[in-house]
Amino acid sequence: MLKDIDLSVEFEFFEISLLLNFPDLNSKTIIAILIVAIVWGTTFLGIKIGVETVPPWFVAGFRQFLASLILLPFLIFTKNLKWIGWKNFRIQLTFSSLLLIGANGLTTVAEKNLTSSLASLMSALSPVFIFIGSMIIGMEKFTFRTLVGLLMGFSGIIFIFWDGLSELLNPDCRNGLIVMILALLCWAIGTIYTKKLHVQNNNLFLNLFYQFAWAGIIQLIFAFSFSDKIEFETWSVKSISAIIYLAIFGSVLAFFAYNYLLKTLLPTQVSMLSYVNTIISIFLSWLILGESISEKFIIATALIIGGVFIINYKPGMLKLRKK
Repeated sequence: MLKDIDLSVEFEFFEISLLLNFPDLNSKTIIAILIVAIVWGTTFLGIKIGVETVPPWFVAGFRQFLASLILLPFLIFTKNLKWIGWKNFRIQLTFSSLLLIGANGLTTVAEKNLTSSLASLMSALSPVFIFIGSMIIGMEKFTFRTLVGLLMGFSGIIFIFWDGLSELLNPDCRNGLIVMILALLCWAIGTIYTKKLHVQNNNLFLNLFYQFAWAGIIQLIFAFSFSDKIEFETWSVKSISAIIYLAIFGSVLAFFAYNYLLKTLLPTQVSMLSYVNTIISIFLSWLILGESISEKFIIATALIIGGVFIINYKPGMLKLRKK
């Protein structure tokens, strides 16, 4: 593993290419793009810092529950806090269970034993899982282009463990990878479920309030149930600050920006930000946490991001939405 690789060059390349794909954007859209790209690019770093001294389920639980408390006064002030009905309530609980408790919670658990950069790179494979699941149930068609993308993505996985197959013998590392795969499966199932339902988010933030609150409560129950001994005095200020950051910026602010972008850009354009998220996450993990990044890891990153892009590419995705 090498620590002297200039990742800033690769980061700047993706940043420039992203801006070239979105010319003539207004200031609000640019700000929203930066928030989604940068903030969600820092979440893996924030999770890693959080789990340094705080048990993973407490990190996930406090993050989501605090996010619901942040949304609460906003909903009260705008007079949007209300009961959503049992049908919608069940739908939001399903979303929350799959995407927040399953995907986000298990990712937090996995990062206890995985590096932040590896977790973020594996997370970049989520569109591959979504495509395979969609293809199984007939929502997507298998083409030569998707075959190329899948081969590139899984070639990237081979490069990740090219020199580190022995690490799989480590129970902690192996368990972390298994949990991360389960997190990806939960995200894929939740995303496919969302697509099949065609749910209209008439009040996105009210729905998010129920999702955050449910996830926070369940994850905190997990935290107290799975912890033999809870030593609050060992929780560092840095880890607690990371949880607060994840709640305010990673859960609330980024969702505001994400929702705004979905109204001003095409969904496929917004999905491109996930590629930038991965680059930013890996760069910050190397810069701040000092995680080792090898040449093969960089090749794996390029293969996985390239493969995912090929799978998700659709004609016109680089054009701005007509106003």
